[in-house]
Amino acid sequence: MTSIDQIDSIDRRLCVAPMMDWTDRHCRVFHRHLVPDALLFTEMVTAEAVIHGDLDRLLGHDEIEHPLVLQLGGSQPDRLAMAVERAADQGFAEINLNVGCPSDRVQSGRFGACLMAEPQLVADCCSAMMAASDLPVTVKCRIGIDDMDPETSLDQFVDRVADAGVKIFYLHARKAWLKGLSPKENRAIPPLDYDRARRLAMHRDDLGVILNGGLETKAQIATEITGFAGVMLGRAAYRTPYVLTEIANDVFGATPPSRRQVAEAMADYADRMIANHVPLHSITRHMLGLYAGQRGAKHWRRQLGEQARLSDDGGAFVRKAADECEILAARLAA
Repeated sequence: MTSIDQIDSIDRRLCVAPMMDWTDRHCRVFHRHLVPDALLFTEMVTAEAVIHGDLDRLLGHDEIEHPLVLQLGGSQPDRLAMAVERAADQGFAEINLNVGCPSDRVQSGRFGACLMAEPQLVADCCSAMMAASDLPVTVKCRIGIDDMDPETSLDQFVDRVADAGVKIFYLHARKAWLKGLSPKENRAIPPLDYDRARRLAMHRDDLGVILNGGLETKAQIATEITGFAGVMLGRAAYRTPYVLTEIANDVFGATPPSRRQVAEAMADYADRMIANHVPLHSITRHMLGLYAGQRGAKHWRRQLGEQARLSDDGGAFVRKAADECEILAARLAA
């Protein structure tokens, strides 16, 4: 793994990707209980929303989530700078610009992956964002879009944006096809090209390149990590979240919490949130994969995915579901 200690003090060796409609504040608390040292990201928030919206609703988070990165979407340097100014004192460790999302909605706003075709605009946006606060500004992008040649165009994009002062690139090692593929298809159909990502990391060893895309297991990451400053997990962190503890054990030497310990911590969190009128299902929907691959996983998913909507017991419901899951697992193992 490449060291980037000279760039700043943020540890990016293990990151959880920003995912729209998923990595909200409750999801991030869950992930933090799994991996105390990982770098977490918000969902993408548009610059206009930050400028005009309720900051507590949009950017509010629990102290336990730190270190936390705010991901912004936008393409107007002055508006992004205004958003950074509003967000700068909210406790974030870093501001990240989304240059990777391929959805039609994002494209219609002229941001996301379509900006890879406009490296100078991305550079201008990042310059304006950096001028607005002392927080590090980073970019999350793809290896290319549409018919763009990823060998030459990726280098040109990164070189131009790095010239503006960006030192960290979270690189999804797939192209994005802006026409003809849905966002879901763009996460699976374009082939992964870790070798192209690695060539960039070697070519620009003065930068921190964090590998993203298709990473699912501890063994896979051990194979692919060479040359990169870190890894970023997305869907695997959501579907099989306990894998984060296994990777953290390799990366940080951290002793993994048990699934039951994580469930107990989230039960305590649920008690606090229920007292603030947060629906229990808003929390438990992120926890369905905690027992993935274990005996009793089906019962856990059914309880937290279906019955939590009907419960007003908060943390007691989560504790009971964990008890039942582990009793069932012991019975099946006997």
